Amino acid sequence: MRILGITLPENKRIEIALTTIHGIGRSRARHILSKTKISSEIRSKDLTVDQENAIRKLIEGFRIEGDLRREVSANIKRLKDIGMTR
Repeated sequence: MRILGITLPENKRIEIALTTIHGIGRSRARHILSKTKISSEIRSKDLTVDQENAIRKLIEGFRIEGDLRREVSANIKRLKDIGMTR
């Protein structure tokens, strides 16, 4: 299963597999699964197409991967510019 260009491990539980996406931790993965009413025990390879699409649709609303990395690096640069680092 691929989400936003990231291939999720197929043999892991979906709750753990979602954490391979930068910006999604265990709590956000649980939140996604509860909103989509998908069991956290199911393996990512066993998801149906409808379940995959529901997860994709929900994840698109979050700031993840490239956008999140850019924001974090911009915040670090801003803090360096104003002299907040030691």
